[in-house]
Amino acid sequence: MSELPSYVSGVFLATVAATFGFLYYGIKLAQKSKSNNNAIVASTFIMVWLFLIALLALYDFFLDFEAMPPRLFYVLPPPIITIVVLLSIKRSRAFMMRIPITTLTYLHIVRVPVEIVLWWLAGSQLVPYLLTFEGINYDILSGVSAPFVAIFMVGLRSKSRIGAILWNFITLGLLINIVAHAILATPTPFQIFAMDQPNIAVFHFPFIWLPGFVVPAVLFAHLVSLMKLLAKDQELK
Repeated sequence: MSELPSYVSGVFLATVAATFGFLYYGIKLAQKSKSNNNAIVASTFIMVWLFLIALLALYDFFLDFEAMPPRLFYVLPPPIITIVVLLSIKRSRAFMMRIPITTLTYLHIVRVPVEIVLWWLAGSQLVPYLLTFEGINYDILSGVSAPFVAIFMVGLRSKSRIGAILWNFITLGLLINIVAHAILATPTPFQIFAMDQPNIAVFHFPFIWLPGFVVPAVLFAHLVSLMKLLAKDQELK
């Protein structure tokens, strides 16, 4: 990792910051009053989580590839479980449903730099080309199309609920596809892909934040958007 060009980490850190910014902005807009501190609380929890997994990565906690359960189990499931639990609670779900769908859709733009970073990492043999747009990863299309969906399907100019629903399901499928292949390409007892060039970058800082934060954030944006789109009485805004 020491030989990795600094711009790779720099672009990825900027992507993480952008993801955080979209989430904070969306939560801020969902607040009914200025005295509400949901954005601060959510931001604090996210920053604590980012600090924790970064610290573990810096101390090589995730590099024990023989451990059971695999150390990646401590990174990806916790935020996903948290999202599911929050969406299952009526009060928190009602709050999240107030996050503007345009903000949630624009968040997917971060998937473009993520794919570029993955391609750079593959060039440094830290990620298999299987997980890039040269392989089976077409997730870059999600990021490229996100601004058009935000403007023409859920934005101010025009609205297409069916189109937005289809786009969210298709791009959610692309996300699940790459995450599944990424997990099965890591050097664990469950590895079945990329045996000659496994996916090891995500076990190091700062790339641990990809499965630990960016992927859950994108998933969150999809789930909340679909809940808003599928709710008949929910106005697109």
